[in-house]
Amino acid sequence: MRRQCALACAAVLTLIASLLVAATPAQAAVGLRVSGRNIVEANGSVFVIRGTSHAHTWYTSQTSSIANIKAKGANAVRIVLSGGRWPANGASDVANVISLCKASKLICILENHDTTGFGEQSGSVSLDTAVDYWISLQSVLTGEENNVIINIGNEPIGNNAVTPGWTQATSAAIQRMRTAGFQHLLMVDAPNWGQDWSFTMRDNAATVAAADPQRNTVFSVHMYGVFDTAAEITSYLNAFQTAGLPLVIGEFGFNHSDGNPDEDTIMAEAQARGLGYLGWSWSGNGGGVEYLDQVTNFNPNQLTSWGTRLFNGANGIASTAVECTMCGGGQPTDTTPPTTPGTPAASSITSTGASLSWTASTDSGGSGLAGYNVYRSNGTQLGTSTTNSLALTGLTPSTAYTVYVRARDGAGNLSGNSSSVTFTTSAAPSDTTAPTTPGTPTVSGVTASGASLTWTASTDSGGSGLAGYNVYRSNGTQLATTTTNSATLTGLSANTAYTVYVRARDGAGNLSANSSSVTFTTTGGTSGGCTATGTVQSQWGNGYVVQPVTVTNGTTARTSWTVTFTLPSGHTLSGSWNANVTVSGQTVTATNMGYNGALGSGASTSFGFQVSRPNGNTATVTSYTCA
Repeated sequence: MRRQCALACAAVLTLIASLLVAATPAQAAVGLRVSGRNIVEANGSVFVIRGTSHAHTWYTSQTSSIANIKAKGANAVRIVLSGGRWPANGASDVANVISLCKASKLICILENHDTTGFGEQSGSVSLDTAVDYWISLQSVLTGEENNVIINIGNEPIGNNAVTPGWTQATSAAIQRMRTAGFQHLLMVDAPNWGQDWSFTMRDNAATVAAADPQRNTVFSVHMYGVFDTAAEITSYLNAFQTAGLPLVIGEFGFNHSDGNPDEDTIMAEAQARGLGYLGWSWSGNGGGVEYLDQVTNFNPNQLTSWGTRLFNGANGIASTAVECTMCGGGQPTDTTPPTTPGTPAASSITSTGASLSWTASTDSGGSGLAGYNVYRSNGTQLGTSTTNSLALTGLTPSTAYTVYVRARDGAGNLSGNSSSVTFTTSAAPSDTTAPTTPGTPTVSGVTASGASLTWTASTDSGGSGLAGYNVYRSNGTQLATTTTNSATLTGLSANTAYTVYVRARDGAGNLSANSSSVTFTTTGGTSGGCTATGTVQSQWGNGYVVQPVTVTNGTTARTSWTVTFTLPSGHTLSGSWNANVTVSGQTVTATNMGYNGALGSGASTSFGFQVSRPNGNTATVTSYTCA
């Protein structure tokens, strides 16, 4: 979950403590895997995650929680593990957890929590180090591809820039996992403490997906205060749906110190779109976020209001979860692969596509023929099909393709390679016809830094197809690009008039004429007062957590805020969240993040921090100045 919980959990654990060989990668994924935007089981059945997280690394004695979570209707459980940042979970411990998941027919999502807040939180580790942990567990993970999803690292980057960045670090981690021989479905979390407010994951997911030679990675966003409106939720989900990429909501809550997430929309949209979700968390939260417990003291008979909403409410787990068909330990063993498919025949070849068909395989191993994978000669998977034909799309014009087919059965066994066929795509069509002119844009949702635009769609008759739209300011500056007839503008200047127009573009790069223009003015800037008040949520002998520090705006809208405070003598800042923080001597300056600076009249936001102090010292920060 978000950083303040991680810090608080670390503080609580500190207090408790004071009281007390590489394999050759396969050519294609087996077991649970990605198919388009869906997660499917080895037999081709679509699997939609419905479950919660269990903080196993801090509560290893509470293994009965796994069966209790199943009894509430879940089909999956996300297990919090550590390689040593917190109490380490070794191979025998993890093997036992997997066996308990299988006994309850739950998909077991194993996550390494050590990466939480890397680059911003002391003690966090890189995704590369997280891969070392998974490799140390490989002996108990291999063979569990039907039962286990590996969530490489929880919230692997905070809000600070790190090198390598999220895209490069995540791609490299996936490739190391594949080189080591892991064939499991992999799950990767977004940066910004999982909330991706900078849209780094959203905008680079396709690059990361392509880095997986098995194309078997699902993306996970954590939805807390950044996702407090239906518009923000649907916009984010729309982006992945448009891109055709797999996404799950890997954590969310019904409330949070950084804002009030819209859990009703999260759950309704997930159900409508066939997306998985995982609530945070079963029990054991501390540091001021105890309200995120779904049951009290791990007692399954004491559901909290959040637990009742998640499991039994509208679009909740009990009414929407469908049990996995192949997880658990009771399936008959099938080690017999299907017969080899016939040589594919290519037809209907265009500049960007072709149709393939082949003689069907048969399967005698007992799990049944599940479908086919189509590969290029270099091993790149081009597509999958449940029938003996496939329409390939997205190919490059004027390019030779040599392809072959492998059949797969319900147990994940792959046949031998079929004989290959070679075909060459045609040249790109000559298209000099521009799309029609878009309609006049309509403006809504104007803030100090952004606005939403919609317009009547264009059409394209030139042959290359409508590709999208560019949004321009009247001076010709491009403000946005989109593939749909709407756009959300961000990064605008406060109290400024914008005159904008739209041009459509087609697949050949032709641009339509300018639409008619529309003018709007962003709301006011940073003038007006603000106040800041802090609450000490927990403290112990040598430290304390202040959460929340509530920043309340005055009467004039603003786009940024700055809060200063003084640490008592001998105190040092050991962590912070939801603010950019600098320290000079004992003076601390906190400024807004990119997602919480814009405040309307009377609106508020919050941040938090953790302080270390001399043992026995009881002083805390008592006053704050806001500007």
